[in-house]
Amino acid sequence: MTIRTLIAAAVAAGLAAPAGAADPVKKPTFGFSTLKAATPEAAKAKAEAWLKAAGKFDQAAFDKVWADESRTVLDRTADALALGNAEAAALLALARKADAPAPAETPAILKDAKQDSFFRTNVALAFAKAAANRKVYEEALEALNAVTTPEAAVDPAAYYFFKAVAEHATMRKEPATGSILRLLDDVADAPDRYKMVATLMFFEMQQWAADPKDLSNIERLMDNSGRRLELARGGEKTQDIQKKIVFRLEELIKELEQKNKGGGGGQANGGNCPNGGQPGNQPGGNTVNPQQAAPDSQIMGGSGPGKVDEKQLKQFAEQWGGLPPEKRAKIVEDITRDVPAKYKPMIEEYFKSLNRIHGFKN
Repeated sequence: MTIRTLIAAAVAAGLAAPAGAADPVKKPTFGFSTLKAATPEAAKAKAEAWLKAAGKFDQAAFDKVWADESRTVLDRTADALALGNAEAAALLALARKADAPAPAETPAILKDAKQDSFFRTNVALAFAKAAANRKVYEEALEALNAVTTPEAAVDPAAYYFFKAVAEHATMRKEPATGSILRLLDDVADAPDRYKMVATLMFFEMQQWAADPKDLSNIERLMDNSGRRLELARGGEKTQDIQKKIVFRLEELIKELEQKNKGGGGGQANGGNCPNGGQPGNQPGGNTVNPQQAAPDSQIMGGSGPGKVDEKQLKQFAEQWGGLPPEKRAKIVEDITRDVPAKYKPMIEEYFKSLNRIHGFKN
């Protein structure tokens, strides 16, 4: 059974439906592979024609780019095109430089619809490939989404592969599924390594839980937050992700505590942050250990073991940034000391998320 057949069967069985969707992704029809990688000769000829039309053709520099056969056709095409555009040359050099700051935004030239489609498509793809290799997925995806003519890419397999990688990494299940299907369906000569990784991503996504409060989904949010912090992106988007993590952990603790009391598995607001609300602002005073709940107005710091209360969690979140390290450590120790084992990892992750929000080391 081929990879295409496996995925077609999965889609037909409804396994590829995005989390929470009512209907599965439309069953693909394979066998109409119309896109192929350009030969070096064809890509070189198109790049030369563009440079000459732009009045920027330099035979010696052009021949030097194409002489290095160890580099991909895509990279040589993009570098040849960059000979005629200083902005393209600069953005590619920066995106490829491992020790340079990660691109903070998608260059405007890659979103300029007035640019020649061959030029824009291939420079955008080379940029996205370099950005994705540095885990700069948001800008890579924005650059590829701005491409309106994927068929103009000298390496269409790379276009759909790196698009799927960026979508998968940023938890966009339905678009990633679509990109993977396009890679397998539309590209006749996609490399085996692309097809294998794409297939692994496809089936891994089918295991994603529909519930946003599932620990695996929270873990993916944490991975995204950590990745952005590694890229020195501690701004508003990262803070929003971190707040969502804290909110979902709070909701998960409340839901599991309700189940523990025999009160059912209800969840507040479907696991989605309320409009304009901050994590922890939900009503109620549920406890993991209701028989030993501490007073709402008191921050626990050693007064008793294993006590967790929703209002206290909210109070911790509000005061966490102003507490000294020893006080924070004592709170975590006291709360988790006698908590049932199934709750302990979630509560520990809750406080780790607070540490990340306030820039403390875990």
